[in-house]
Amino acid sequence: MRRLLSTLAVTSCLLAGIPAISWAQSLPGLTIFSGVKGENQLSFRLDFGGQSNGWDRYRLRISNKKLKTAVAQFVISYPDYYKGTFDTKEIEVKVRGKKIPVSEVKWDKENHVLQIFPQEPVPAGSNVELVLSNVKNPASGGMFYFNCSIQSPGDVPLSQYIGTWIISIS
Repeated sequence: MRRLLSTLAVTSCLLAGIPAISWAQSLPGLTIFSGVKGENQLSFRLDFGGQSNGWDRYRLRISNKKLKTAVAQFVISYPDYYKGTFDTKEIEVKVRGKKIPVSEVKWDKENHVLQIFPQEPVPAGSNVELVLSNVKNPASGGMFYFNCSIQSPGDVPLSQYIGTWIISIS
């Protein structure tokens, strides 16, 4: 009986630690000497651990405090040494946890830019999550700075830098 209880206790501790380990590998941690000020660093999650040359899903988050104006377009620029690929048909925009329709996604491979156009402008002050599914991570790992800018709706769209996701692929 004693042996059974000790086995159950050890097993439950191990199982409880696995999700925490998985989350720890996919969340941005403390970044020192990145060149990005703390208030400009955006949060994200890589659903499948960010392994080089593997498939992944990027959940790029933007806090409601960052969106001072409505958004007609999200622009994500990434470094030229990032050699991953994106599936433009599998990109979603979630506002306050609900998926909203996307009218178009443009991937400019030469200029290293993804442009995401929601069907209707995203209201100011919304929590937003850009979900990039079927991403093929680069074969060589590294640290990649994904910069986010938005454009407001209107005749003269204003472009505004929102922040940077510092994504580490191992």
